[in-house]
Amino acid sequence: MSEAEEHHPGGSVLPEEGEGADLLSEDMAVVSPLVVPGMGEVKIPIPERETWTRQMDFIMSCVGFAVGLGNVWRFPYLCYKNGGGVFLIPYLLIVFVGGMPVFFLEVALGQFMKQGGISAWNIAPLFKGLGVSSMIIVFFCNTYYIMILVWGLYYLLHSFTDPLPWATCGNTWNTANCTRVFRGDGCYNGSASGNVSAFNSSCEERAGQRSPIIEFWENKVLHISGGLDEPGNINWEMTLCLLATWIIVYFCVWKGVKSSGKVVYFTALFPYLVLAVLLAHGVTLPGALDGIVYYLKPDWSKLGEAQVWIDAGTQIFFSYAIGLGALTALGSYNHFHNNCYQDAYVLAVINSGTSFFAGFVVFSVLGFMASEQGVDISRVAESGPGLVFIAYPKAVTLMPLAPFWATLFFFMLLILGLDSQFVGVEGFITGIMDMIPNSVAGSVRREVVVAICCFICFIIDLSMVTEGGMFVFQLFDYYSASGMTLLWQAFWECVVVAWVYGADRFMDDIARMIGYQPMPLVKWCWAFITPCLCMLELPSEAP
Repeated sequence: MSEAEEHHPGGSVLPEEGEGADLLSEDMAVVSPLVVPGMGEVKIPIPERETWTRQMDFIMSCVGFAVGLGNVWRFPYLCYKNGGGVFLIPYLLIVFVGGMPVFFLEVALGQFMKQGGISAWNIAPLFKGLGVSSMIIVFFCNTYYIMILVWGLYYLLHSFTDPLPWATCGNTWNTANCTRVFRGDGCYNGSASGNVSAFNSSCEERAGQRSPIIEFWENKVLHISGGLDEPGNINWEMTLCLLATWIIVYFCVWKGVKSSGKVVYFTALFPYLVLAVLLAHGVTLPGALDGIVYYLKPDWSKLGEAQVWIDAGTQIFFSYAIGLGALTALGSYNHFHNNCYQDAYVLAVINSGTSFFAGFVVFSVLGFMASEQGVDISRVAESGPGLVFIAYPKAVTLMPLAPFWATLFFFMLLILGLDSQFVGVEGFITGIMDMIPNSVAGSVRREVVVAICCFICFIIDLSMVTEGGMFVFQLFDYYSASGMTLLWQAFWECVVVAWVYGADRFMDDIARMIGYQPMPLVKWCWAFITPCLCMLELPSEAP
């Protein structure tokens, strides 16, 4: 085999002098020869790069990043809404032909190229904009996602009092319309002792009265104004929580994977312990079994509805955190011969299994809440912030030892979101650092780059701790990380790898890393199935 036929990351053959040789980094090193069937020994030059201390560091980081709040507050709601157990059929099908192939593609690309979310797309320089777009998306996600952690920290700090501050009226943030008990007009459905507050929005509107949970969220936490055109003043309590959260994130990532790879063991595993404790407590509550049955009861007619399949696909692309470039960055720190194909399957099982497990935790509590209030579970089932900051806080006020369960829940919420946050920041920083020329890279301190990034995000976040901050948050949420942006990103990633770089060529590259080729279905997913799936999902996500 001639020297020009030796393959390397970033292209099919080593370039001749003067013919794109700049694609090879100055710090390239040659690994031991790898025997590939039909090709003999191949020496593969790869860049010297920091790697995970242990491969489990990579697994835990991917778990921490991909397994986040969406697994807890979105999947259970979608499952019950879309036919209970029947929802698992389209969900699992799309996992295997949509979520996992793109997840594997991003990790394998980073591992092969030894580059982050931007430079990894040197495999097709004309489409390097894919890397730029992923960095823009993850930057905006890092900017607004942290607000959920800020709100969770604020609730956590207020969970150490008995009674809980959102369980009573008479506080400085409450209005004259605040009440825990509704009598008459068919709006009250509970005991006269005031331990139960059962009403819906129509009752609240008719009675002109408001729940203390809603008033704590809107008046104390958000200080919400009338709209985006009324920014109002900065909430200094929330600003301090914001500053504290960014400081925590900074010290988790400032030293690179050597530090974040250690922190993530706690942040990735602790939420599972808390979920197990919450489930053990939840199943002992009255009405918990009814909630779980409601969660899983199959409605086979739902399989014929297009929206069910759309919800399944959109949830997978969200929860697997694809299209953000962070998975490529995490993969770039793997050893070159790491079996990323096997890792992709393991991580897919962990991600989807966590979503399914979280449903039992959520609906056992919602079943109890519905039983205590004497209403149907559909009246209390919510998703998103409504579940985390309204429905669940309301549920814990009905439990014995309410401060303990509130503290446990919001601490879990903080940890669950924290690892997604700092791994997202790690992905962005990796992309930035890889763009710095080797000639000046030694003089650029990573700690300074991380500090500048966190500070810029903090300044932007100040717009979200104003009285109109919730409306700014919603703008970021809808336009920066909407299903449409992620679906387009995944579509073009598959097209570029399968049709521009070449699916067979990339499969050969993977074989050089792991020693064998993945099953042919993966290649067909990249080339046909996954792009078609993305296009089918896109119309439902258009603004």
